[in-house]
Amino acid sequence: MKKVSLQCRNIRLSFGATEVLKGVSLDIIPGEFFALLGPSGSGKSTLLRLIAGFQQQQQGELLIDGKDVSGQPPWQRQVGLVFQNYALWPHLTVWDNVAFGLVERRVDPAAIKARVGAALEQVDLSPYAQRRPSQLSGGQQQRVALARTLVTEPQLLLLDEPLSNLDKTLRVQMRQELLAMQRRLGLTTIFVTHDQEEAMTTADRMAVLDQGLVQQVGSPVALYDYPVNAFVAGFVGTMNLLTGKVRSRSAGLLTLDIPDVGLLQLPIDANSPQTESMQLSVRPHALRLAPAAQARDERFIWLEGQVEAAEFLGMATRYLVRVGKQRLSVDHPHQMGLAGFSPGAAVALGIDPSQLRLFGI
Repeated sequence: MKKVSLQCRNIRLSFGATEVLKGVSLDIIPGEFFALLGPSGSGKSTLLRLIAGFQQQQQGELLIDGKDVSGQPPWQRQVGLVFQNYALWPHLTVWDNVAFGLVERRVDPAAIKARVGAALEQVDLSPYAQRRPSQLSGGQQQRVALARTLVTEPQLLLLDEPLSNLDKTLRVQMRQELLAMQRRLGLTTIFVTHDQEEAMTTADRMAVLDQGLVQQVGSPVALYDYPVNAFVAGFVGTMNLLTGKVRSRSAGLLTLDIPDVGLLQLPIDANSPQTESMQLSVRPHALRLAPAAQARDERFIWLEGQVEAAEFLGMATRYLVRVGKQRLSVDHPHQMGLAGFSPGAAVALGIDPSQLRLFGI
């Protein structure tokens, strides 16, 4: 299959007075597995349907392999869309479901036989060709929907939350299979999801959308470690956010006054925000937790706290620690036989300055 690029240039779309996409611009490279991540109502599924040709933007260009396809109907775009609910015909066999689009296009019967057979083999469903959807598991039905799309030989593969109807274990298995198949075929793929774990474990790059705007584009690692604003920081992974007033800036240090916590001295550089109010952000795993009386590592910024609750996650225990009137999540590594902290315990909470981010507000 040919690897193609996709460019969205200042795409705008409104439904009546409601602006759903507000100048979306994206550059997706050939053969890339690209995720659109965002909450409900962010515009990600609308954008996917627009790429497929089921919606039409009022402004902007949509280019597939360098050609503007904005005015083309869906069947001329060579784009395959796998829906969230799979949309399989319940009265047709797996074979007939996969062949349906080719039959409608009046493809030669010999070609249909060859292409359907190849598509079923790609998704490991050849032995199930004569079964009906009701005789298949959720994961198998998802593969049928995928084969039905692949058999049309699309230039772009669009996936609209295709794993949301599966249980957690099967969802993990299917996303691994999807990625392996995409790598094998080299097919440019765009994957819509509201699940950050799905996006981060599959995508080469991803775009975070909110209220019709692209907030940030980059690799999962880049968005996790270097979010550009508090929304991305909180949506891509778990983030602690503390809001405060700037009291002073001098000699590479900023003094931030956080209500109910106190004054914190934080390192800054020339790229730090120049606003008078800021949000300090730090991931739960980047915080250190120690008994209140223990000697402290001077490389950390230490706060006095009290454990309010604990959740055992397997590899770590997530503690909710109250500092003044603020509550922070802290992931403390778990080891067999290691004693944890009980609710009510007085603790010292350490912030690694190299792991925090500051956002201007």
